Amino acid sequence: MQKLLIATNNAHKLDEYKEIFAGLPVELTHLAQEGIELDPEETGATFEENAIIKARAFAQVTDFLVLADDSGLEIDALGGEPGVYSARYGNTAKDDYVGRYRIVLNKLAEKRVPRKQRTARFKCVIALSRKEHLVGIVVGTVEGFITDEPRGNGGFGYDPIFLVPEFNQTLAQLTPSQKHSISHRGRAARAAIPLIEQLLNTAD
Repeated sequence: MQKLLIATNNAHKLDEYKEIFAGLPVELTHLAQEGIELDPEETGATFEENAIIKARAFAQVTDFLVLADDSGLEIDALGGEPGVYSARYGNTAKDDYVGRYRIVLNKLAEKRVPRKQRTARFKCVIALSRKEHLVGIVVGTVEGFITDEPRGNGGFGYDPIFLVPEFNQTLAQLTPSQKHSISHRGRAARAAIPLIEQLLNTAD
C-alpha cells in the first residue's frame, strides 16, 4: 500500500486527517514516524504560498505523496489578522493557544467591536506534492464570529472563540464529528480526496 505523508507533527491535525481519510486505500504517515526533522521556513505571504513551500520541501526528502497545509484565522475587524501568523501571533510559543486567543479578544475589546462586526473565517489550503512537483491545491473555509469570551473545552487553537452560526456554538463546544463536518481543514481534506485517489491510481 502506498504512503501519504501528512507533513506535520501536530497530533490534533493528524487525528483529523486520519478520521477523514479513513476510507482511502493509503497508509497515512507523518514526520516523526518517518524520522523527518526538516523544518522549512514559512516565508509566504499567503496560506497557499506557505502550503506549497512545505509540500515541495518535504517531497524533496521522500518518495511518498506529500500533503502539507497552512491554515489560520482571518478576522475582518483586525484587517485579516492573525492570518498567516495565526500559529505564532504576538510572538507566542507554539503551544500557547490561550495566549494567542487572548490577544485577539483584547484587541477586539480595545477597538470595541460589536458582535455583528466580529466576522471571521478559518481558512485551510492543502498542497499535494510528489518528487518536488506540485500536483494539486485545494481550499476549505468556514465562516463565523469571534465571541467575547472562550467557550468549550474541545478542539485547539482559536476554537474556543470561534462561533459557528449554524450550531450557535464555538468549535470547541462541538463534537469531533460535528467539527470535522464543517471545519476549514475538514472541508479542504474532503475536497482533496478525489485528487489523492487520482494521484494514487496514476503513481509510477
